[in-house]
Amino acid sequence: MTSATTPAQPVPPSTTAKTRSAFRTWRRTRPFWGGLLILLAAGPILYFPYASLSLGALRIQMATTAGAGSAVIGLLLIALGISCWFQPLIRVFAGIATIVLSLVSLPVSNFGGFGLGLIFGILGGALVCSWAPLKEEPLETEEQFEAAAAQVAQSVATQPVPAHTPAAHADTDVVLPSQQAAEADTAQQPSAAPEPQEESKSVE
Repeated sequence: MTSATTPAQPVPPSTTAKTRSAFRTWRRTRPFWGGLLILLAAGPILYFPYASLSLGALRIQMATTAGAGSAVIGLLLIALGISCWFQPLIRVFAGIATIVLSLVSLPVSNFGGFGLGLIFGILGGALVCSWAPLKEEPLETEEQFEAAAAQVAQSVATQPVPAHTPAAHADTDVVLPSQQAAEADTAQQPSAAPEPQEESKSVE
């Protein structure tokens, strides 16, 4: 047996492929990207009010008196983003609450994390509100497919073969127009009258 005649063996999927397939299936059943944007919106809102930059001997702090409000908004956005992933049924409420919190962060948390948290929050809330689950179509299992194939093969095998009769051949004969015209002329010509036979006269 050579390599050309050896039947091909299916390659078993690796663990990475199985993990990616499971994650893809999980991601498609929930507003994943909207929830991810909501989590990204919480980052700038939480970071900038408590951040400090050092430029040589100069230290710059961007903390505000409303730092507690920024912390509350950021933690609520994180909770809403995770809830969208694990509880897709509350997506409308989570989306509207995210948009409201993003707008509130505009005066409270350094203009919504210098606009980053505001933009991510509004986009994430809109995506979560507009997401809708797809109707899952029932997939045929391998056993159902084999049963359907066997049923079709059985129906084809038991189907009677039609007999070819002369009438069937006659119905399928092709008549040319020239043949039709010749047959019509033959039918229209009168049959020739028989010639009268002379009576034999008896010789007296």
